[in-house]
Amino acid sequence: MRMFIDTHEKANGTFPAGISKPDLAGFFEKYLEACRAEGVTSLRIHVGLDEGRAFCVNLAADADAVRRAHDRVGLPFDNITEVTDLSAFDLFAGAVAA
Repeated sequence: MRMFIDTHEKANGTFPAGISKPDLAGFFEKYLEACRAEGVTSLRIHVGLDEGRAFCVNLAADADAVRRAHDRVGLPFDNITEVTDLSAFDLFAGAVAA
């Protein structure tokens, strides 16, 4: 499985305007069902409700699986980016040891 982050911005029309925390919780349940159907594991969502932004972290075989999960619930996105999880140790201490 590979890790992906997808983004949603109210300014771009990809974040539901005026959504409340309870509404988001209900929507997230539907998104989890869509993820299961597409073989995607949702790890977490970082949300700024007041700003209208969300960053979703998912594990999937490819970006198309993440795209299909979003399509199943009618949720547009700005982009889907494959990412790698690195720590400060990976970047700095590992470089010193090499």
